[in-house]
Amino acid sequence: MMQPKKTKFRKAHKGRIHGTATSGATLSFGQFGLKAMAPERLTARQIEAARRALTRHMKRAGRVWIRIFPDVPVSKKPAEVRMGSGKGTPELWCAGETGSRDFRNRRRDRADARKALTLAAAKLPIKTRFVARIAE
Repeated sequence: MMQPKKTKFRKAHKGRIHGTATSGATLSFGQFGLKAMAPERLTARQIEAARRALTRHMKRAGRVWIRIFPDVPVSKKPAEVRMGSGKGTPELWCAGETGSRDFRNRRRDRADARKALTLAAAKLPIKTRFVARIAE
């Protein structure tokens, strides 16, 4: 699973994900991609599950670019622990941007690329849209 090699601080504030992303909003790699349509956090596990579904359907033909990276640590407290005594330990890594293209791939066939990206989108908790660089 993806996570940063090194971070400046172990724990981070929760923050809010709102607005539409401008960076990563155009297809710069590949011909087809998934566009995130809602502001939501994506965990490293969800991104990995989508990547596996995508590459298994493609049978390693073509190339895949993942343009999102989980870089926000999410801390959780154990179950049935009383209030107070500081913040919990970091449990997982998240990433989230609205309007950015998550997964891009390069395939010859548009229908095959749409099928592969639809399988990947089923693993994500957000609404996504299939986008293509070339219009047919």
